[in-house]
Amino acid sequence: MSLGISIYPEYTKKDDIFNYIEKASKFGFKKIFTCLLSVDSDDPLKVKNTFKDICKFAHKYGMEVTIDVSPNIFSKFNITYNDLTFFKDINVDVIRLDESFDGLKESLLTYNKENLKIELNSSLGNKYIDLVMSFNPNLKNITTCHNFYPQKRTGLSLNHFSKCNFDIKKHNLDISAFISSNNTNTFGPWPVYEGLCTLELCRNLPISTQARYLFATRMIDNVIIGNCFASDEELEELSKIDEGILTLDIEFEVELDKIIEKIVYFDEIHIVRGDINESIVRSTQTRVKFKNEDIKPINTRALKRGDVVIVNNNYSRYKGELQIILSDMENDGKRNVIGKIPKRELMFLYYLTSWKPFKFVK
Repeated sequence: MSLGISIYPEYTKKDDIFNYIEKASKFGFKKIFTCLLSVDSDDPLKVKNTFKDICKFAHKYGMEVTIDVSPNIFSKFNITYNDLTFFKDINVDVIRLDESFDGLKESLLTYNKENLKIELNSSLGNKYIDLVMSFNPNLKNITTCHNFYPQKRTGLSLNHFSKCNFDIKKHNLDISAFISSNNTNTFGPWPVYEGLCTLELCRNLPISTQARYLFATRMIDNVIIGNCFASDEELEELSKIDEGILTLDIEFEVELDKIIEKIVYFDEIHIVRGDINESIVRSTQTRVKFKNEDIKPINTRALKRGDVVIVNNNYSRYKGELQIILSDMENDGKRNVIGKIPKRELMFLYYLTSWKPFKFVK
């Protein structure tokens, strides 16, 4: 799994791009997305010069560069499907095909002598990926990436997103998707400034929430910031994410004492109890480790969906067990409400399935 940034050379100074690449690499970012679709110039040499130095600089920091193209770009620069020298000359690593050809062309492109990866559009929702795969492409040189959507309310629905991902994962292909920086004065390839995310439900959410949600689906291998420039704080937040485990934010309602802190930020990973129910997610190993602690009743208010609770002394056998509430219910005084999952992250609860490991943002 990797994190990525996006750059748009036609809209900013090269030094600013270099600084952004260097900064992102220090935070562990490995991918760069850029775009030929928005470039105005018809001069191949000018276009090559624009991207060549940037790609070379990116490689200096160990970053892989993907460039977005369409059939129109091939015609515009007289590129043929059996000669990708144009892209090799500008030092890119991956050619993303924003639009489809006929399936056979895509497959043949994966056997290019320049050994460039070919990236297919993940968002179409038809049998396009199946069609390409039916022509036996070179599996070492094929990957996929979703679109981003500059206009509000035009990002993918969760149902469509999930359908696309399931169809692609049948072929064991990697999938990338986009999230949006919430930094001021960000931009993308088009003069629209409403974020550049793949999933509409991610638009305007904190950047960490967006990325953690995409990783929570266990379908997305690479998360790329679609607009630029993300802030230093956002880059740092993303760098701290453990992509391999479902991670939840928590808003505390009580003072964070040593026992609560130890139970919430359990040294051993929280695991959803296997015999799940519709009301409560249970992490039971904490009650074993903290069975001798004195957990007095506090904040025993009525329970709401998303509440994070610790069982107190009044339920001696289960004392110390950490639970997440899935449906509203009364509190009989045996559960201390220590905090809640923020409303913006309640969607994460659907992924707390049987035996699922999880942890909280610290």
